[in-house]
Amino acid sequence: MQIGEVAARTELSLRTIRHYEETGLVAPSARSQGGFRLYTESDVARLMVIRRMKPLGFTLDEMRDLLAATDRLDTGAELPPAERERLLDRVRHFEQAAQQRVADLRTQLARAEEFAGTLRERLPAAPAG
Repeated sequence: MQIGEVAARTELSLRTIRHYEETGLVAPSARSQGGFRLYTESDVARLMVIRRMKPLGFTLDEMRDLLAATDRLDTGAELPPAERERLLDRVRHFEQAAQQRVADLRTQLARAEEFAGTLRERLPAAPAG
């Protein structure tokens, strides 16, 4: 699929997808005869991982690190046990970091909702229509 369809499916802008390509996070699987970037379902899945990491504050380097670990685990090749365990430890680290960041965001959201509620209480009630 072309970049426009990928952008629509991932809800990322063309500019963002190109930026991720420039930084080495994702690469189009092919190019059309006209030079258009062509992406696969696997590329879309990779962009979705990136999109989900972004609001949690993961850096591009952290995204690259996680993707490298999952790419290696997903090769289907028989990995030496020590390497497999090291890669799984990396994924565990990211899972724990993600859980902590989600908890932090929940706390921030609760505070924001509390603040919005205090502002709402200061306003007169809307007249019944």
